[in-house]
Amino acid sequence: MGGCGMGQGQQEKVATSLAGAVSEGISATLAPVDAELERRYPGDPGTRQPVHTVYVPGDVFAADTIRSWGDRALAALDEHAPDAASFATALGLAEELAAPVYDRVRAKLEREPIEDLRVDFEDGYGPRPDAEEDEAAARAARLIAEAYRNGTAAPYMGIRMKCMEAPVRDRGIRTLDVFLTGLMEAGGLPDGLVLTLPKVTYAEQVTAMVRLLEAFEKARGLEPGRLGFEIQIETSQSILATDGTATVARMIQAAEGRATGLHYGTFDYSACLGVSAAYQASDHPAADHAKAIMQVAAAGTGVRVCDGSTNVLPVGPTEQVHDAWRLHYGLTRRALARAYYQGWDMHPGHIPTRYAAVFAFYREGFEQAAARLSRYADRAGGDVMDEPATAKALSGYLLRGLDCGALDVAEVAEATGLTRTDLEGFAGPRRGDLTASAK
Repeated sequence: MGGCGMGQGQQEKVATSLAGAVSEGISATLAPVDAELERRYPGDPGTRQPVHTVYVPGDVFAADTIRSWGDRALAALDEHAPDAASFATALGLAEELAAPVYDRVRAKLEREPIEDLRVDFEDGYGPRPDAEEDEAAARAARLIAEAYRNGTAAPYMGIRMKCMEAPVRDRGIRTLDVFLTGLMEAGGLPDGLVLTLPKVTYAEQVTAMVRLLEAFEKARGLEPGRLGFEIQIETSQSILATDGTATVARMIQAAEGRATGLHYGTFDYSACLGVSAAYQASDHPAADHAKAIMQVAAAGTGVRVCDGSTNVLPVGPTEQVHDAWRLHYGLTRRALARAYYQGWDMHPGHIPTRYAAVFAFYREGFEQAAARLSRYADRAGGDVMDEPATAKALSGYLLRGLDCGALDVAEVAEATGLTRTDLEGFAGPRRGDLTASAK
């Protein structure tokens, strides 16, 4: 007896045991979870993340601050590493990276020495008469508005206000009001505006910041949610609550979608745990623990994690400068390997090694990342079998390299056969879209 063959275009029928109502019922049950995942874990915003944040006291900030930092950084190179070979020797750069990194560092210092600048009205500013702080906040608004108008601004600029603790709360609120009002009076809020709330200990302080920003938006007729802010993690209580839960996770949710970053405060946090001053550093085990908690709490939420700073300044004779440069370079490379793509820089002498570390990081891995992503896009073979999540990471790596100037659009396109739009497509899928993106 012969069975009937399948006709052309016909598909073999697959046997199942469950009625369609089962799947529908499960989907109905999980609909609230689907909505919760979408709300709490929207994924990375896909915008540029600066490689560093520079803090400048409110009374020091001036119209030429950004250019002055660039010029002082270039002067440090001229004095202590006047060519690629001497710079590479000081930092331990591989010979093949010496010229590309050095040339890009100098070009970066000439073109865009600071990627993110925060005018500081907290620790770096100190207590002042109210009238003096009012004037400094108004001046900061005026200068930042002018910088954006005339094209001399950093990609991101803003202020760090005083915290929400009782002794300085009113002063911090007033400074923020004066600053934001000044920007509005000068023409409106710039796209690169960033606000930083320091020394956050309880999630309720984050909620208070949300209510404050809501009130300002309403008073000035702004779109709800226009104003976001960074949360600075500087106390042990911001990592672990008294009930043993991760406070920082609560803070992200308390921000109601307004949190843009978590910034680790190296010295306040270390001191809070009793770490001796000589050992307060961003690679201390206490710092690693705090940042690991921050990183896990922020993953998938669209909130980015920022490393802290070093207080070892590259000043003095060349040997001393080189020692400080090596320390800063090593800490920055260490942070990048741990996926902390942003950190604080406290002195103009730090930014040559910030960019050297960032540029070396992306140029060292460029060829391998480009080849792997190209094979993935072409579904070609290779010695590594990559999944959609890895393609997402590879694309994000290349995009970060492009954004900071470590890589050029032309060389990435040549090596991958992909446009920036293609890269953004691979980097952008959320959790539920990853499998679909592989088809």
